Amino acid sequence: MKKVSIKDIAQMAGVASSTVSFVLNGKARKMRISETVEKRVLEVARNAGYYPNQLAISLRTGKSKTLGLIVENIGNLFFATLAKTIEEEAEQYGYRVVYCSTENNASKGKELINMLSQRQVDGYLITPAPHMEEDIQQLVQLQRPVVLIDRYLPTVEASHVLVNNADAVEQGMSHLFAQGYREIGFVTVDLDIMQMEQRLDGYIGALSKEGIRLNKENILKIPYTHQREEAVELIANLLQNNPQLEALFFATNYLGILGLESIKRLNMAIPEDIAVISFDDHDIFRLYPPGITSIEQPVEAIAKKAVALLMDQCENSENKFPRSEVELSAKLIVRGSTVVPVSTKI
Repeated sequence: MKKVSIKDIAQMAGVASSTVSFVLNGKARKMRISETVEKRVLEVARNAGYYPNQLAISLRTGKSKTLGLIVENIGNLFFATLAKTIEEEAEQYGYRVVYCSTENNASKGKELINMLSQRQVDGYLITPAPHMEEDIQQLVQLQRPVVLIDRYLPTVEASHVLVNNADAVEQGMSHLFAQGYREIGFVTVDLDIMQMEQRLDGYIGALSKEGIRLNKENILKIPYTHQREEAVELIANLLQNNPQLEALFFATNYLGILGLESIKRLNMAIPEDIAVISFDDHDIFRLYPPGITSIEQPVEAIAKKAVALLMDQCENSENKFPRSEVELSAKLIVRGSTVVPVSTKI
């Protein structure tokens, strides 16, 4: 079978060979090629079974056309959705993505950076684990394209894209206050990472603004390395030992899911006995009666902006990467878990 060439793709797509070359090399946007033409060329190339010689391209351009994505846990819905969108967006620039998880372990993060470096990836998208400052700073000093996602490191001069965690939690707390809840517990992870600290700050700040005294017994920090059963028991104990609690705010969706199990074991009704709100939406929250109120992060916007920033760095021939700090807003999704039924209101 004859190997499909760029000229063949050009004829099938009805465009010039140079246009095909620009599209397949991820330069469509730089060369002002329309998105319609770009998609047509990519579709024709894919249907024709055209695969460029990546080794030849790498030797000619000095680029591998691959990106490294390092996240906390690729099995988590937030990071899985983030990775999928990043992969789709990177493909529009002609890049492939290699992704892996740190499990919030700095040593593993260091190993992954070294592995991706050996594979000569052109850029790094990283959700940093605690204590990865030195390894990421080294990438910055070596003038490697780097964008941090979901969290940032104050001492590292790297661009980042994330949501305003404190404001998002305050938004959720304001909703609870408006529904009449005053005794609100907060369940988080005992982990020294920026976004968890910001979410806790948002909780504490919201109480202060409302004139409610902080009760530290209402805060539960679950070890990150917890076993599922241990976490469920800890949340159940929080509820049993603090009967004054009217609502629980979970700092992550996986904690929220564990919390639902704890509440079910205690035969408590939502929201009649305890209201529930969680940071990060999840399909379970949409389906679990009466529906769980959540803070939804703009995952698609985060992914697209992060890739765009990284592409700007990858295409920067001077290797000068000014730090960009992008902060997006999260969205409150109100469901039945925080809305007191009319029949129970006094």
